[in-house]
Amino acid sequence: MNQKRQVCVLLPNKQHLDFTVRVKAKGHEVVSGVLKQLGVSELQVFGMAVVRDNEYLFLDLDQKLSKYFGKKWSRGSTNVPFVIFLRVQYYVESGQLILSSKVQQLYYAELRQKVLRSHSHHQEALFFQLAASALQAEVGDLEQREGRDGEKRQEMAHRQYFLPEDYFPSWLIKRRGRDYVLQHCPVLHSELRGLSRSQAMLQFIKEASRLQDAPLTFYRMRQDKNEQRSVMHLGVTFKGVTIYQEVEGKLCLLFDFSWTDVDRFTFQGSRFDIAAVGSLCLPKLVYYTQSAFHSKHILKHLTDSHRFHIHTRDAVDYIQQLEEMQANQFCKEAYICDTVRLRQRLQSSSFTSSMSDCSAEVEAACAKEEEEEEEEDVTEFEMYVDEPVCVDEPEESFVDNPDELSWLAELLHDAPVDGHSALPSSCWTAVTMEMKQVLRRRADEGVSLD
Repeated sequence: MNQKRQVCVLLPNKQHLDFTVRVKAKGHEVVSGVLKQLGVSELQVFGMAVVRDNEYLFLDLDQKLSKYFGKKWSRGSTNVPFVIFLRVQYYVESGQLILSSKVQQLYYAELRQKVLRSHSHHQEALFFQLAASALQAEVGDLEQREGRDGEKRQEMAHRQYFLPEDYFPSWLIKRRGRDYVLQHCPVLHSELRGLSRSQAMLQFIKEASRLQDAPLTFYRMRQDKNEQRSVMHLGVTFKGVTIYQEVEGKLCLLFDFSWTDVDRFTFQGSRFDIAAVGSLCLPKLVYYTQSAFHSKHILKHLTDSHRFHIHTRDAVDYIQQLEEMQANQFCKEAYICDTVRLRQRLQSSSFTSSMSDCSAEVEAACAKEEEEEEEEDVTEFEMYVDEPVCVDEPEESFVDNPDELSWLAELLHDAPVDGHSALPSSCWTAVTMEMKQVLRRRADEGVSLD
């Protein structure tokens, strides 16, 4: 039997990565290959997913890939690749939480597609703002093309530089008409003149987090075990869990639970229970997934999302402080200081930095003969949402200094840094302190900080 398998990882930007893994490979080995080809140290908000019964399920990286591809994997040939999807597993309110510019661009790409599939009809104005931010990120400043006929020529230029279908959901174009979109969207786009590509991308991510049905992962469920069609949809968001019911082809929001509103999730086979905290006076919600396999992976996604929320909430508070400082036009010295502290907060998260050690783990695993996987029949499992998550693990440092420098440069001065930095990581703290001292002296001397 051939001991190698071809794997194709599809990226949100419609590109793909191809590489070879061992027949006994686990999910970590796929992550290791993706990290190397992308040139980043960790994926942070992304996970690896497969399609099972027309639904995306995120891989348990400790499990063998054969668990997800079954018999096809065992008898697969080296000429037919097995498809895995790189998908957003943890949505965020701010793109500044994503430290790598490459990962941030992939996050933006997936969010762009989700916005086009959104059915938030009551948030129509937001779609125009999102389209303007996307155009600024992808096209840049809107050119002013005025000739003898002035406004008419400018209007024709507006009509030709983008397709509404690339930036608006189909239902909105149908409701308003293409001419309406082509007339009004450029006005909003022109207001963003001077905004850099990275800044426009961050603005898009922030605005998209306000959409009701974009920054979340849906799982289909049934109200009754014997129902033929799933009409319930459980959504995993950065704030908690939402429950929608499909009525005449439209999703109606039934429950919107924050993480603190949920007491526990429980599954037994395909039965999936959600118990809210007692203060809400709600009965236990009982739904049915497509299988016990689905239940197990949905519960793991919920558990990991809750843990991610706990590990990043301190950094989210810092970002909100930075935005308030910018709104109040505070000096850039404080902005630089808090940016460094924000990175330290994210570095201290054992959850987000755990991917950086993936390559070492895979190489160690490959050096030993793996034992055959023992199948475990999990009949019942619970997750208590109010259960504390340990964050007292040793602090780890990110190893891709070029990404670190480019992230900070783009954030502070809109100056992307390409290539590798000549500075070792040990010098970065000293450089930051020197920047701080220079800015302080310039402020004391009355010199403009710009």
